Amino acid sequence: QVQLVESGGGLVQAGGSLRLSCAASGSIFSINTMGWYRQAPGKQRELVATMTTGGRSNYADAVKGRFTVSRDNAKNTVYLQMNSLKPEDTAVYYCNINLIPWRDSQLRDYWGQGTQVTVSS
Repeated sequence: QVQLVESGGGLVQAGGSLRLSCAASGSIFSINTMGWYRQAPGKQRELVATMTTGGRSNYADAVKGRFTVSRDNAKNTVYLQMNSLKPEDTAVYYCNINLIPWRDSQLRDYWGQGTQVTVSS
């Protein structure tokens, strides 16, 4: 069993900052890509940022220069530092971790439970 636990969402004024965390635990053999997605009301889930095992990051154009993804491999944790937040960043944020479970041979996607981020104008 693999569990992902997110934390760090909340309400913030425009221009403020938040930091999200997502920790993976359980029967994990190895972790590949870690990242974040978001889903606003009435919209499809979209990529926010990802980071490979080697540290290569990828960002949605809408968040470049404002958000920073990072990971602590020793803690199986991925972070999302969000600065200069805008009302349009309001969404439920989901962490996504691509990993191989123990006694498995395939990469599988796991999702966090989601955390609400609300940015007021």
